[in-house]
Amino acid sequence: MQDVGAILVGRFPLASGDRIPAHRHTHHQLAWTRSGVLSVGVGEVYWVLPPTRALWLPAGVTHTTGATRGAVLCSLYLPPEHCALDWPEPTAVGVDGLLAELIGYLARTDLADEARRRAEALVPDLLHPLPTRPIDVPQPTDERVRAVAAALLADPADPRSLEAHARAAGVSRRTLTRLFVQDTGMSFEHWRTQVRLRAALPLLAEGQPVSRVAHAVGYATASAFLAAFRRTVGTTPRRYLHSR
Repeated sequence: MQDVGAILVGRFPLASGDRIPAHRHTHHQLAWTRSGVLSVGVGEVYWVLPPTRALWLPAGVTHTTGATRGAVLCSLYLPPEHCALDWPEPTAVGVDGLLAELIGYLARTDLADEARRRAEALVPDLLHPLPTRPIDVPQPTDERVRAVAAALLADPADPRSLEAHARAAGVSRRTLTRLFVQDTGMSFEHWRTQVRLRAALPLLAEGQPVSRVAHAVGYATASAFLAAFRRTVGTTPRRYLHSR
């Protein structure tokens, strides 16, 4: 029988721009916010979490957590020895009204043992993976590629072509093409798309119009941005942010 109170609940207020440095837990973690927007990074992979989604983090996975808008990080911590789920990788899950209320319910300190035990038993049944992909922005190590990457990270809307970036880095277009793939595992265009979408997600989660976000991160039209988003993330921005 599962121990009463095996699932721990933590609440951590985060102002916009706050970031919890890299850390890990002995328990599995479900990270979620009822309002605002969370961002979670695992290595070079990045998730943006509006209130409609949470992130399952297996025990022992090193991660950073922050807020792109003021948020309260609400975490469930599940001991591996008492958890029916054993997902080995960070996994985004949908949060509907029932799961949201259950997280709040488990935060109460006045629950009778049997009531808490029944509530905790429901949690694994309510965690359903979402068919979307995180944003992956591998960081280059070659000095010439890092110079180009730094420019794009500082300004994702930078309109310069690969050839123009190559000239700025002091290499040929062909050399920069080869170095990008060798250093990041991605082509220049693919890497830049990942950077642009990572910059776009917090803006979309804040409710900014798609057309404004598209231009802010370097797309000439909203349709071009939507096509890139769907191709890369696996769904539309609306479904990413609002589908339960």
